[in-house]
Amino acid sequence: MTLHLRNAGTSLVVDTPGDRFPVVRHWGADLGDLSATALEDAATAARTSLGTNTAWILNDLPILPLAHLGWSARPAVGLHRSDGTSFSFHPETVTHTAGRDEAAVGTVHTLTSTGTDPAHGVTVVCELRLEASGLVRVRAGVHNDAQGRDDLDPTLFVDEVTPYLPLPDSADEVLDMSGHHIHERTLQRHALTAGTHLRESWEGRPGHDATTWVAAGRSGFGWRSGTVHGVHLAWSGSTRSLILNPPQGRKLLGAGELLVPGEVRLEAGQSYTSPWVVFSWGEGLDALAHRGHAFLRALPSHPSRPRPVLLNTWEAAYFDHDLDRLKTLADLAASVGIERYVLDDGWFSSRRDDTSGLGDWQVSTEMWPQGLGPLVDYVHSLGMEFGLWFEPEMVNLDSDLARTHPDWILSDGAGGAPEHRNQRVLDLCAPGAWEYLYESICALVERHDIAYIKWDHNSPLLATGHQTAAPTAGHHGGGAVHDQTLALYRLLDALHERFPALEIESCAGGGGRIDMGIMERTQRVWASDSIDAHDRQDIQRGTTLLLPPELMGTHVGAGRAHTTLRDLDIDFRAGTALWGHMGVEWDLTEADEPTLKRLADTIALHKELRPLLHSGLTVHADLADDDALRIEGVVAVDGSQAIFQIACLGQLISWPTAPRPLPGLDPERIYRVELAAPTYPELDLRAEWMDKGVILPGSYLSTTGLALPVLHPDHLILVRATAVD
Repeated sequence: MTLHLRNAGTSLVVDTPGDRFPVVRHWGADLGDLSATALEDAATAARTSLGTNTAWILNDLPILPLAHLGWSARPAVGLHRSDGTSFSFHPETVTHTAGRDEAAVGTVHTLTSTGTDPAHGVTVVCELRLEASGLVRVRAGVHNDAQGRDDLDPTLFVDEVTPYLPLPDSADEVLDMSGHHIHERTLQRHALTAGTHLRESWEGRPGHDATTWVAAGRSGFGWRSGTVHGVHLAWSGSTRSLILNPPQGRKLLGAGELLVPGEVRLEAGQSYTSPWVVFSWGEGLDALAHRGHAFLRALPSHPSRPRPVLLNTWEAAYFDHDLDRLKTLADLAASVGIERYVLDDGWFSSRRDDTSGLGDWQVSTEMWPQGLGPLVDYVHSLGMEFGLWFEPEMVNLDSDLARTHPDWILSDGAGGAPEHRNQRVLDLCAPGAWEYLYESICALVERHDIAYIKWDHNSPLLATGHQTAAPTAGHHGGGAVHDQTLALYRLLDALHERFPALEIESCAGGGGRIDMGIMERTQRVWASDSIDAHDRQDIQRGTTLLLPPELMGTHVGAGRAHTTLRDLDIDFRAGTALWGHMGVEWDLTEADEPTLKRLADTIALHKELRPLLHSGLTVHADLADDDALRIEGVVAVDGSQAIFQIACLGQLISWPTAPRPLPGLDPERIYRVELAAPTYPELDLRAEWMDKGVILPGSYLSTTGLALPVLHPDHLILVRATAVD
């Protein structure tokens, strides 16, 4: 049987043969109505003549390609038993069940396929979903059927589960991301050559160099044009994403959890379920991103109220928790329109720097002799919510927790593991550890009416195995990343169940843990520890390929960036921070009155634009010189309004330039275009439209566009477009 699944401009044509997992004939643009005959002929149309030494698998390549079918590249499922059997999963039969889930945002098409291998005692279940947004999600589960079998070793090890979807043969260029701490998610491109393009994270989280999406299309695809297909793994542990371009002639796109040997061990009757592998496509990267944004906005975890502008105390106070100083900071925050006040690291136990106290989640009586109550009450009296920093998964060896429970610390089996920032990793699966964290956090949330937690995670999980003799999950001496990730998910889920209104930010030394798995349980990410607005232009652009703006923390930092020592003016800093979940991380006592006024004006503008920014479609102009010039924006879903930034990041070859387009506007509508902010009194070489605005059709604005003022490097203007028809 051949199925034609359709949603949101996406078609998925899938065969369901009885001897293998689903075969995807088409994934991409909507094909319209197809007759039963056309669907049957799709299989014939896909078959090629085969050479004398060519395996026939090419004609009917399933989502899980396996060696027994003749697939000679990387198999999708890797298993073994300790005696060497079950190394090659070979389902005798595969059954398929199609269904529909009716969600608030629309119909979700489902296909569940079950393959049983009686000889090896293994069952694999593959789930495919075409979401209402047009996003495709796939995962697979492995069940050990060895119970009652004397002929089988009872223990089954899962080495790899990697679902794939086909790439068009025309795809010859890869786009992914890399980076490092304080400069995450930088876009990079290269040719798709023969072989395997592989991106991995071995650090127990996606990492600061995480690719987020691995995408491919015909050379030259951009934000607004060119067919592009991408894959993302919705998992907060170690990850693998890859493109296969083997000699068999089929290009495949896939992803899966990266497991160390023996990490997933199934006794008879036990099962493993892979993370969701997320596939998106579009005519241009913007369209690919929109499908993911729509999916995330439909999650139950997605915030349903306006995102409060916040102040975080880290770069304002660091570990100096003086009550009077913090109250003065609260006064200034309220005066510029801040709605949430977040106290960062340093409030607990012996924590005066990053060498001690981590893990002892009790308020310091030395720094806070009256507890946090006086500050919390003061913040609430100013009409602001209160938030608090935690780093629950990490522990200092110089802490009461580590001295009391050394068996709770993950280790390489020889008693050691690398330390980062004087930290080790707490085993959330050790008996009592999870409960300790849960009760400690709950007690503080209840006592102080905490609305928001900044959940940090500074250390990678390297050489991390269970030390306990009887962990609640996993195995003594075994790799712990898989178990740790699931335990984290359970902890976050339990906190949200107890405190439904509590918002949690995923921060991992900044942007080290950003993925769709963590976004099912958090309401914000900290995109990077760098608040340098120049670098943030790249960091935020890469982040919004995966996340809509309302989930991305964007802060206004000090005039001199603490991470790069770059000096930037307030309008550029605030204008860059406007494009996400806006905040401030800056000692406002350093700012003069004119600067505070300009900050307050931008915060007020952000609040005015917040309904648009946090519901619209992100758009990017395709510019040949976008290393120096950026035109990006958010357009309302109905095309009724838009906001754009025109940002200059460096010197262009020529000024003034030819007019530049405003992307994403409805070509059938008429728009009034005007300057939103800032006015830049010192800007002498202005464009004429900036004085009184212009009224033009969307067709003109999105193709020809506007003349630009002569902006200096690291300056921007904000442009508003409003439909007048």
